[in-house]
Amino acid sequence: MSEDKLELESRNLRIIEALLFASSEPVLPADITQFLSDNADIEKLLDKLTSLYSGRGINLVKRGDKFAFRTADDLSYLLRREEEQKKPLTRPSLETLSIIAYHQPVTRAEIEEVRGVATGSGTLDILMEAGWVKMRGRRRTPGRPITYGTTEEFLDHFSLESLSDLPGLEELKGAGLLSSKLPNNMQIPMPFDGPLGIDEDPLDEEDLQNELEEEQ
Repeated sequence: MSEDKLELESRNLRIIEALLFASSEPVLPADITQFLSDNADIEKLLDKLTSLYSGRGINLVKRGDKFAFRTADDLSYLLRREEEQKKPLTRPSLETLSIIAYHQPVTRAEIEEVRGVATGSGTLDILMEAGWVKMRGRRRTPGRPITYGTTEEFLDHFSLESLSDLPGLEELKGAGLLSSKLPNNMQIPMPFDGPLGIDEDPLDEEDLQNELEEEQ
């Protein structure tokens, strides 16, 4: 590689590095490309930056389709001392979050069927306020119940690149995230967090307005 190309690559890497450090949220590669030189290979540059930060105290990680700098997993305990202590989620909330993560898109009735007990609206509200769960759409069944799924914030908080990185059923039970009372024959399905499925309709205008009001 010529000296000019090396200098250009170095500048592009510094730009990516600066933009990612300045953002508190994961960033899409497409939002970075506009600041790079013409014909810059964003994927190759991100791979190189990932390699450069491998083994350091801060790593470049992928969260869904986005990228972010995060503390290395083996050093994350150092920052927990400085984090504001938040009220831990209740067992019903943890179980509900786990079921949504693995069964999404899922309705409240389907969550209750898996748990075997009623799920209060407050439980879902808590998870949505935390930014980990969102309303996806409405199921094409009588009553058109709302379907729920996880968010990008969920992936980022739990250090997951994608839903395929979710732990197995036994790991969840061992961590206390699922009750031992759940059915023995419960199977972990393949979660779906893409566009609306063939059995889902878009949210109504009223649904979207209510969601916006809750975010505010």
